[in-house]
Amino acid sequence: MWHSFKRALLALSLFAWLLPAGAQAPRERINLDRDWRFAHGHAHDARQDFGHGLRAFFFAKAGYGDGPAAPGFKDAGWRRLDLPHDWAVELPFDARGDTNHGSKAIGRAFPENSVGWYRKTIEIPASDRGRRIALEFDGAYRDSVVWVNGHYLGREPSGYSGFRHDITDYLDYGGTNTIAVRVDATMEEGWFYEGAGIYRHVWLTKTAPLHVAQWGTFVKTAVADGRAAIEVDLSVRNDARQAARFTVEHRILGPDGGTLAHTRAAGLAAGASATAASRQRLVLAKPRLWSLDDPHLYVLRTTLLQDGRTVDSYETRFGIRTVSFDPDKGFSLNGKRIKLQGTNNHQDHAGVGVALPDGLQDWRLKQLKSFGVNAYRTAHHPPTPELLDAADRLGMLVIDEHRMMGTSPEIVSQLERLVRRDRNHPSVILWSVGNEEWALEGKPLGTHLAREMHAIVKRLDPTRRTSVATSSSGRGTSLGADVIGFNYGAQHDVDAFHRAHPGKPATMSEEGSTLTTRGIYLDDRARVHLNAYDRQGRPGNSLSIEEGWRRVQERDWMSGMFIWTGFDYRGETTPFGWPAISSQFGMTDTTGVLKDTAYYLKAWWRPEAMVHILPHWNWPGREGQPVDVRVYSNGDEVELLQDGRSLGRQPMPRDSHLRWSVPYAPGRLEAVAYRRGVRIADTAVATTGTPATVHLSGDTERLAADGRAIAVVWVNVRDREGRLVPTASDRMDFAVTGPPRIIGVGNGDPGSHEADRPAERHAFIPLSGWRTLALEGADAASAPAAPDVVSALAPDADLARWRDPAQWLPPERQPARTPYLVLRGQFDRPRLAPGQGARLFVDQLDPGQQVHVNGVPVKPEIVDGSPAVLLDPALLRDRNSVAYVLPTPPDGVAGMFDRSAGTSRWGSVRVTTPAAPWRRSLFNGWAQVIVQSTGEPGTGTLTATAPGLPPATLQLDVR
Repeated sequence: MWHSFKRALLALSLFAWLLPAGAQAPRERINLDRDWRFAHGHAHDARQDFGHGLRAFFFAKAGYGDGPAAPGFKDAGWRRLDLPHDWAVELPFDARGDTNHGSKAIGRAFPENSVGWYRKTIEIPASDRGRRIALEFDGAYRDSVVWVNGHYLGREPSGYSGFRHDITDYLDYGGTNTIAVRVDATMEEGWFYEGAGIYRHVWLTKTAPLHVAQWGTFVKTAVADGRAAIEVDLSVRNDARQAARFTVEHRILGPDGGTLAHTRAAGLAAGASATAASRQRLVLAKPRLWSLDDPHLYVLRTTLLQDGRTVDSYETRFGIRTVSFDPDKGFSLNGKRIKLQGTNNHQDHAGVGVALPDGLQDWRLKQLKSFGVNAYRTAHHPPTPELLDAADRLGMLVIDEHRMMGTSPEIVSQLERLVRRDRNHPSVILWSVGNEEWALEGKPLGTHLAREMHAIVKRLDPTRRTSVATSSSGRGTSLGADVIGFNYGAQHDVDAFHRAHPGKPATMSEEGSTLTTRGIYLDDRARVHLNAYDRQGRPGNSLSIEEGWRRVQERDWMSGMFIWTGFDYRGETTPFGWPAISSQFGMTDTTGVLKDTAYYLKAWWRPEAMVHILPHWNWPGREGQPVDVRVYSNGDEVELLQDGRSLGRQPMPRDSHLRWSVPYAPGRLEAVAYRRGVRIADTAVATTGTPATVHLSGDTERLAADGRAIAVVWVNVRDREGRLVPTASDRMDFAVTGPPRIIGVGNGDPGSHEADRPAERHAFIPLSGWRTLALEGADAASAPAAPDVVSALAPDADLARWRDPAQWLPPERQPARTPYLVLRGQFDRPRLAPGQGARLFVDQLDPGQQVHVNGVPVKPEIVDGSPAVLLDPALLRDRNSVAYVLPTPPDGVAGMFDRSAGTSRWGSVRVTTPAAPWRRSLFNGWAQVIVQSTGEPGTGTLTATAPGLPPATLQLDVR
């Protein structure tokens, strides 16, 4: 996605260069991920939420945003960060946390951790006046409220739906504008880890008043006789106060940017403040079809012209393909029958939570494809757009899932946004409008809602079918489903349903839920580890991976199977509660290391010859005891050898595995696969020595200096013969020098409480009790020496005759203006844990001001762009004073207060807990580090150190 984005920016830059001086590009889409300020608020205590909601008329009058929503609020000392951001992954694990959400210290028991504030300033040039400008969020978890320049724009309750605010009317053109977002993750939407924060991209879009509406193109294709008929539905928005006439031009571009087909329609009209629709048709000879092996993409360039002048240019990527769900033949792509070899997936990853860099979307899909996955279900919510971009590029089919069934305006709006946003992606083959809605599955209301939602989708996208995934069938939602999704074959009589409803296509939308821990072959429930042999995870409710796939293969009418799940994910810690923190359903662990069941799938889902042995062969203390050895292969025979001695050659049953019972002895097991008597693949496991070296291997050694590119680095230890030690648990410390940065670490252990993403944490203590004292004197510089000022600065000064600066006084009662004044506030002693530090952040009220703490003059230094004083705990009292001595401003105390954003600018104490070092233990031989470009070029070095082992380094070329 980022490479495509860079190309788009380059094209936009070239277009702008060709424009006349002072002219604007017709459309700009600017990424706003960089340089936000962030701080934790509070879920129910307004005073700990930076005073938000306490200002008079806060929600009664326009522009009265208060606390961090006020444009003048001073966010000095807030943490600087880039989006995407998930603050939940930075929190500690806690037994009081919800195990379904990974036992993070967030939710109702943790109000101090459950609200986050984000603030950012942007410059809008005066030349943008007259354009339409919108703020677009791809997703924030959850219950997000947005203000611009103190004006309330709206609330989005969903943590998964993208949302947009037109901010044209609220901007200061030629000035600085403040965006404030409050995100409240107290309440949960799912039963799995969901993260917290603005975890997807944010964009600023600028257009002319007449422009292509958001998601305003829909490219429909049909293929026949070697030609593609392409129909383009277009929505044009006219935000002008008068009607507009315009011309539309569509061009289909090939990979080289050349025009392959075009059409032009003149004389179109859009009313004032209205949306106009148009439909044009094009024909493309000899189209190159989008497929799993050749995911070819075209670009539709839509241009709007008025009086011969381009006012908007909008590009849509699309693919040409046909899809079919048939009740008898299953699924077909471009007329070819294909079994859907799918996995369900949530959106979190080890180390980064739900704030995945775009490159990690590609990496995860490639990991799934490596063992034969060709389909992906976005369980159980709308995905991030970059996931679908990656699926389009890489050739991965997608079931695109809505979060909740219903027809209320809010739910319908979320469904419509999903379909409008994603309907041009060729990877999307099916809309899922619901999952396991237990209150609906057995009721007529379920049937009705499934049909109503199907109708809503069909109105927006007549080219695709819809589905509902159900945990029971025969009534309710299953009857209303267009394509039935069976969740777990053991919970349904799928054959009886198919006989009763022969016209309804079907998928096995969830199967497996097997419970396995990577690299574990004997249960260790005290450590929440379960053996990795394929078996039924929930007997009576689900099947093993092998049983599930064989049943699907035996039924031509079943479109395919989606395993629960591709990746392990945080939360839903079945069958454990605390101290488990992640699921164990995946075919890979949370870092993407393949489990043994993934190799079973690879044997039958990939064409390459392969053979795999489990378990490893390090079993000290079990000499002579039988070990359950299993082999996966797509050969028709496999021979197993122990230290060169054959233990037999067995035929491989279709879609199955082989098994031997082998007495353990240190040495080597080798498996050799044959096809029609010819050796096609071999593999071995051997008893290793103790760890001798650390090894780092990245998926790339070159990063783009774009601030987004990533490298996924595996960490292992090896013995003296260079063999990976499969039981190693060495603790690793990581550091990086040069331009890259570490953004996350993980190891796939479902019981590990090590930090995924250590981060600096700030807590803030507001100053209170502000008072002012007007004093006579020659000048402010000499004022502190005056006896009355000395007494006023004393920690225990009597403030009885001081003025409350927030108190309104009528003009006739305003005190006489004096040459200078003292402004004084107070704060309680911060409670500092070992390693914590405190700074007092102050305002710059006047160039000649002097600042005193407990009567002692201090000299602030600039920290994070604001004057601040490092506080010495030994000099603090239970209650501490802060005093400014400064010339009285021309507009007096009242003017000074008006500029203070409710006194918030005058000072606050920041208590900082420094970030812990980057550290992770290996789990059964593996750990992972994710490294990201910062945008600066150069050479970076990642170093891993472990006690008793020489350090290892990996160089990254960033350019």
